[in-house]
Formats: sequence, C-alpha cells, structure tokens
Amino acid sequence: MKSLATVVAVSLVALLAGCVSSDGRKELKGESADITASKANIQLGTAYLQQGKFALAKEKLDKALGQNPKDPDVHTSLGLLYDRTGEVKLADKHFREALRLAPDRPDLSNNYAIYLCKNGRVEEGVDKFTSVAANRYYRTPEVALTNAGVCLLGAKKYDEAQKNLAAAIKARPNYSEATVQLAALHLERAQLPEARKVVDTYINAFRPNPDVLFAAVSVARASKDKLAEEKYSRTLRMEFPDSAQARALKRGS
Repeated sequence: MKSLATVVAVSLVALLAGCVSSDGRKELKGESADITASKANIQLGTAYLQQGKFALAKEKLDKALGQNPKDPDVHTSLGLLYDRTGEVKLADKHFREALRLAPDRPDLSNNYAIYLCKNGRVEEGVDKFTSVAANRYYRTPEVALTNAGVCLLGAKKYDEAQKNLAAAIKARPNYSEATVQLAALHLERAQLPEARKVVDTYINAFRPNPDVLFAAVSVARASKDKLAEEKYSRTLRMEFPDSAQARALKRGS
C-alpha cells in the first residue's frame, strides 16, 4: 500500500480562483469602462489558467494589465501564470507589485507566500503565512497556518511544522487538511502513538472525509494494528468508493 505522504501529497492549500477578488458584479456607477473590461479579462484569464491554457490566459491577462495596471488582482494572476510556466523572475515581480498596490490584503500575501515556499524561500514564505494568520480580517487563519506547516515540513523543519499544524487544528478543529498533514509529519518521524492520537481525535469528533480515513489506514498499518486497518479500510471503501483514496487502497492492497 502506498504511504500517506505519497497519496495525500504534501501540498500548499490554495484555490487559483481565489486570487481574484471580483465577484462578477455588474459595472458600478462611476466605474470606467477600462476597469470593468479589465475585471472581465482577469476572470477569463484566470479561468484559462485553471484549464492549463497558458497562451490564452496570458493574452487575457496582458489585456487586463493594459486596461488597469493598478489592479492588484491582475498582477497576482500574472504571478500565478508565470509561476506555472516557470518564469520565476516575472512571477516574483508581479506578486510583489500586487502587494505594493494592496499591502493590507491578506489573500495576496498568502498567494505570494505559497509561491515563496514552492521556490525554496521557506523563511520568507513562513513569515508571510504567519502574518496572514495573525490578520484579524483574514477569515481562514487555519489555512495560512497549515500552509506554513507544510512549507516547514517540506524543509524538514519538523518541530516548527508541528507547532504551526497544531495551531491550525486549534483554530479550527474540523479542518481535515491540518489533521492529515500533522499525521503525515508524525509518521515521517516514526511517532506512531502521536499520529494515532491526531487521527483518532478527529474521527471521534467529526465525520471523516477520504483524506482522513486514508490517513487512519496508513497510521494503523504502520502501527501493525490489523483490526483498525481493516475497520478504516472498510469505511473508506463503503462510504467513498469512487474516491482517489479508495482506488489507491485497492491498488495497494
């Protein structure tokens, strides 16, 4: 069976569409035609980027940039685009410009922090995630704390990663991503009782999703607890038969 870290990949938590703050509203009174058109092109460019259509995404985002170069969302979208295409210097330039234009928006800091961590700039990334989590206007501090933990886990800074993941769970106990990542951390350190406690605490309090159940299976298998392994495997197969985790379980069994 594949390990937890293989199937539940250690990845930073972000929605690409989240980089655009526009809510698709109609043109506001007094808003220029260029600004309205720019917002529409950002939405289209972001949609193309999500689909992996980079040339079309660039065309729309470049047009949006020309229409309203002071919109931080277009710079963040371009940063995401250039990050995806491996153009690191351009990505960094646009992420920083977005923050210069809107220094008080935590969502933009979160996007830049993800980019920093992906590119090995761990300390910078974690500092930004920490600032985002502490921002009282950011509605999901558990996401920023989990991202910080994942960033540190990737750098094998286990103690710091554990502290951030535990803080994420404290901020929102039913946030499954933090639970899964903390279980993965304990497994990587061969801390089986601690890993078991993390998944059991979640399962005893909340309805587990496929990620948490797969984590529970992985912990039980590492602990050589056949009864628990079979119990969680059966639950995963019965309740989420079409999930990627159930398929991975079937391939590995």
